[in-house]
Amino acid sequence: MGRERGTVSRTLLFNKPFGVNSTFTSRDGLRTLAEFIDVPGVYAAGRLDKNSEGLLVLTDDGALQNRLSSPQHKVTKTYWAQVEGSPSDSSISTLANGVELTDGWTRSAEVRRITEPEVWPRTPPIRERKAIPTAWLEIRIQEGRNRQVRRMTAAVGLPTLRLIRYSVGEWTLDGLASGSWIEVA
Repeated sequence: MGRERGTVSRTLLFNKPFGVNSTFTSRDGLRTLAEFIDVPGVYAAGRLDKNSEGLLVLTDDGALQNRLSSPQHKVTKTYWAQVEGSPSDSSISTLANGVELTDGWTRSAEVRRITEPEVWPRTPPIRERKAIPTAWLEIRIQEGRNRQVRRMTAAVGLPTLRLIRYSVGEWTLDGLASGSWIEVA
């Protein structure tokens, strides 16, 4: 996948901002990775939809890309979800045990309430309603269906207002500002 025999692979960690597609090209004029990353031959190992933020791993190593994005390898991904409403113990238990989505049941997950993480401000800010509280959940999953975390929280009556992927496997967002990237060994 863009790598010649005997060359060293490249792996980048990128903190994807809100409103940016996880691709390098766009037919619809939306913001893309090309605005931030000028490294030839790397591609996203998995995706974040344009309304999600956080850690995106890019690599030119096809085997690594497959290991990180294929559900059969069960690489853990940690998300911070700001949800509308107050999560009950029952809703957290339901999320953890698996919820039924239109494409089947989710695998079990680790879910817990967290205090609001110290993160960058989102542009534009989330929509908040004065009469409805918000809360933060940390959700650790080992699969990656399309918009999975958003669909999971919606299934238990807690719509996601802001979604940040904090980690993929051993890699985290720690020390990585929104819109910036680093190369890792």
